[in-house]
Amino acid sequence: MTHFTLTQSYAALPERFYAPASLTPVSSPSLIKLNTPLAQTLGLDPVWLASAEGINMLAGHTMPEGVTPIALAYAGHQFGHFVPQLGDGRAMLLGDVTDASGHVREIQLKGAGRTAFSRRGDGRAALGPVLREYVMSEAMAALGVPTTRALAAVRTGERVYRETPLPGAVLARVAASHIRVGTFQFFAAREDHAGLRLLADYAIARHYPQAAQSAMPYLVFLESVIIAQAQLVAKWMNLGFIHGVMNTDNMAISGETLDYGPCAFMEHYDPSTVFSFIDERGRYAYANQPSMALWDLTRLAEALLPLLAEEETVAIELAQKALNQFEAQFQTAYLAGMRAKIGLTQPLAEDGALVQKLLTVMHKNRLDFTQTFRTLSQTEVMQPTPELAEHTLAVGAQLPASHRVLSALAEWLPAWRHRLAQEGAVTPAARAAAMQAVNPLYIPRNHLVEDMISKAIRQEDDSAFETLLAVTTNPYQEQTGRAQYARPAQPHEVVEHTFCGT
Repeated sequence: MTHFTLTQSYAALPERFYAPASLTPVSSPSLIKLNTPLAQTLGLDPVWLASAEGINMLAGHTMPEGVTPIALAYAGHQFGHFVPQLGDGRAMLLGDVTDASGHVREIQLKGAGRTAFSRRGDGRAALGPVLREYVMSEAMAALGVPTTRALAAVRTGERVYRETPLPGAVLARVAASHIRVGTFQFFAAREDHAGLRLLADYAIARHYPQAAQSAMPYLVFLESVIIAQAQLVAKWMNLGFIHGVMNTDNMAISGETLDYGPCAFMEHYDPSTVFSFIDERGRYAYANQPSMALWDLTRLAEALLPLLAEEETVAIELAQKALNQFEAQFQTAYLAGMRAKIGLTQPLAEDGALVQKLLTVMHKNRLDFTQTFRTLSQTEVMQPTPELAEHTLAVGAQLPASHRVLSALAEWLPAWRHRLAQEGAVTPAARAAAMQAVNPLYIPRNHLVEDMISKAIRQEDDSAFETLLAVTTNPYQEQTGRAQYARPAQPHEVVEHTFCGT
């Protein structure tokens, strides 16, 4: 195990790909949380990371010898409007490590101060967004969703100024890479075809090496990113997750979930759900996420046109054929996930209609997304007892949550049970176990996230953060004494809006 030895492969690219990042010392950095298991997986020494020297590095205060941070250049469409230069305005890339599985991972600090791309910003992060991203990214990892990871969170001991003064913090983030669709747009907008090719070759070698063996490596690269994003968004949809700000500078070409700003998990099912305070028109609403992913991927395809073929008409045709694969890739992954959620293993043509009927009933009755699927994973629901059948006829607030769900689903349950009977000899217990392995009991519900942020800011109490993190990183197993973490928000707890971390 090493303390903190890094390589900096991105810095081997030409200087126009990035800018050196100067350190901005802070007054009194202190560790909030170190992700010890992740550190060990990365071959890093958690004892050193928790030391004064390690904390200074995690805060962007000082760097160990040999670590030279850089800020990456990129562009992006933000809510449909193209900005030709964005870049890491409040983040710096420290370099690469190789994890226990042999995968190369980048370590980045978010909120560590101004860079060449900060424009009028201070380059800092407030404590709330740092804690939100830590919990959300680690919960998503536990749910089996490709995502960046949180290595550590530290307080800076200083204030950042937004609407009000807030405690500052820095997040140490781990990713396969931080290359975005917007990174390709940066070079395409400048008609820098040499830079575009260098970037594509770097991305292929790092993420999709099989493309390099093809006669048309850049087309295979595009197809690979399309497949990765289709599968990623399908997982979001299977869990009721809403990213909130699917701009092209927030879409990682690795297929990992990147940037947890105004993100949230939907509670009562409504396909038009939006949480982001700035998404006034619902561009990135829950149901729009697949089409928005395809929109972003179309921007990637446009950027890659000079590499796909010498003749533009040929390049456009190749790009369109690749983009046409998205819908089938998404639908296949999404329906496979939904089948697993309702206990089906043998695909039948009518399964899509069965799923849609369930969602329609959930929408009509404002049923909680996570709670509904977890309720269906109970053995007694699959083969109801007479007592349970009686409960499903009585709709009322006095019933337990699971019975209220079943009451609302009474019109759908017979068709589902008939479909289960077509699956063959699978015991209810075995089916329940399989369903509970894909239907979480615990998610980072909005009111719980807001509560832990409030306590950390107002009371300097991180206990709610620690508990929520512990609960949501073990999402499938029922935990004694933590029933309140599985229930939806009460009316007075509902969080209507979420905010970006800028």
